[in-house]
Amino acid sequence: MVCGVSTTLAPTAPATTPRSPAPGRRTRVLALPEARWALVSLLAFLLALTLDLTGVTAWAYGPLYALAYAAGGWEPALEGLRALREKTLDVDLLMIVAALGAAAIGQVLDGALLIVIFATSGALEALATARTADSVRGLLDLAPTTATRVTGDREETVATADLAVGDVLLVRPGERIGADGTVLGGEGEVDQATITGESLPVLKTPGDDVFAGTLNGTGALRVRVDRDPADSVIARIVALVEEASRTKAPTQLFIEKIEQRYAVGVVVATLAVFGIPLAFGADLTDALLRAMTFMIVASPCAVVLATMPPLLSAIANAGRHGVLVKSAVAMERLGEIDTAALDKTGTLTEGTPEVTAVRPLPGSGLDEDALLALAAAAELPSEHPLGRAVVAAARARGLALAAAEDFTAAPGRGVTATVEGHVVTVGRADAAADDATTVQVGRDGTPVGTLVLTDRLRPDAAGATAALTALNGTAPTLLTGDNARAAARVAEATGLTDVRADLFPEDKVTAVRELEGAGRKVLFVGDGVNDAPALAAAHAGVAMGRAGSDLALETADAVVVRDELTAVPAVVRLSRTARRLVLQNLVIAGTFITVLVLWDLIGHLPLPLGVAGHEGSTVLVGLNGLRLLRESAWRSGTAQEA
Repeated sequence: MVCGVSTTLAPTAPATTPRSPAPGRRTRVLALPEARWALVSLLAFLLALTLDLTGVTAWAYGPLYALAYAAGGWEPALEGLRALREKTLDVDLLMIVAALGAAAIGQVLDGALLIVIFATSGALEALATARTADSVRGLLDLAPTTATRVTGDREETVATADLAVGDVLLVRPGERIGADGTVLGGEGEVDQATITGESLPVLKTPGDDVFAGTLNGTGALRVRVDRDPADSVIARIVALVEEASRTKAPTQLFIEKIEQRYAVGVVVATLAVFGIPLAFGADLTDALLRAMTFMIVASPCAVVLATMPPLLSAIANAGRHGVLVKSAVAMERLGEIDTAALDKTGTLTEGTPEVTAVRPLPGSGLDEDALLALAAAAELPSEHPLGRAVVAAARARGLALAAAEDFTAAPGRGVTATVEGHVVTVGRADAAADDATTVQVGRDGTPVGTLVLTDRLRPDAAGATAALTALNGTAPTLLTGDNARAAARVAEATGLTDVRADLFPEDKVTAVRELEGAGRKVLFVGDGVNDAPALAAAHAGVAMGRAGSDLALETADAVVVRDELTAVPAVVRLSRTARRLVLQNLVIAGTFITVLVLWDLIGHLPLPLGVAGHEGSTVLVGLNGLRLLRESAWRSGTAQEA
């Protein structure tokens, strides 16, 4: 891996609105200098290799190899020199020296390949860091920049950053709430899925809490500011994502420490191999040749390829099956997990309401289709999620919908419309279970039936949770911001026993850290903005891609693009297979390096044989890793999950 790429997030100006198809201001790949130099290095190398293999004169491909060296190597070389100035030595500089050493003894292709590998790795790491920072900046756009403050009979538009505790805000229908606070007056249904994960808007009345960034759907609200905007739930989500990202730094520091020790060891050994024989009267050319041979056979090309091909092959295979794993580090982390924690809404469930029961009342003269068509006709002009679900259910049955007139909607109560001369009302019933929503349909003031709507469980939810249980030896934990009744219903259907409901984003982070504090390596699977801190805090995070927020998609280590929940245990098993191949490759690479180094030190290793052994080990571990590109590598995992 390439050192020196910062993982610190930098939330500055707003960039985008979550849940949009694409961020409004995403960092383009070629906007990164690391990516541009890596691309130049790669293209120059491929063109030089093509000309080299065709047998043309070295004057044709030599300058291209030189360009590959320069484009891909100048930045790590510069960083390595800066590290030397601070009296440290890292593997980046060692790779540059090894590549130049290879070129010095005629192995130009070998050195160029090493340069290209490291340049590409650095570009991918820089892109991942930039995209994550983009999403954190985009999260800030959830909270509006201005709000309407009410002072007596006067209204004024002020910046939300200037709001103070105790201010009273007027929030009109369709506006986002500017600060965390309490409703003083009015009623409205607020979509707070970005904070709590609840799939349906929540009716807010005087005395209820509301959160900055949530969307007021219907009805005007007067809200008292209870928390400074800098300390709102949205601001805390940003802080939690940044903090969780920084907690991964110790592992990075450990890797850098190992790299430095290895680099120092090889440099010292190379100088010794050159200097000691020379001091005892050895020929300068022979001493230099032995030292360069040592540098070649001790260089970690095979070690680099021991790790990358299995992980990159696993990434490519997973990508073909709808799982985007963002990096080799992320793929490796997925295979290390031993505990899973799952969000509910949008993860185990579809995240949208669905009509699950149509119940005409006796004596109404209506059957199921007639009742559903009547309710859907009244709801047709509605923009409410429940209304859209009723209309979708009617259309799924192929029902004809009559025209509605005099449509009105009352926040928290429902809609009224005139359908074929009858006044039809559709509104929430007084008696409703917490895990389902019951709406009552009335005609000319008389109830004629009810509809039951629930957040539909994913068809593959039970199979996915069972597979994760089999992989880890323990059932996943359910972490949700939804109510306890809804969580219990989903848990019962999926075989989960550890259920934690009514959680805010920081509560999910706390739960993840409690599990990790007990020595577990946690995989968290979620989809919403409220899941982003837990995704970042977990050892590995997977986001569901179809309805996932931009921040969740960018924070997670992997994204299930096709929204197939069974792909989660499948990619975990694939990662574990990749990690086993990495271990095999490290043994192979280590054995070759040890044998060749000892041969060069104790005996006389001919340079061509040293290069052949070095290249042979590199090719061998590369081919071993590429086994995971086969379709059977994914099928074996999914077959075992099934």
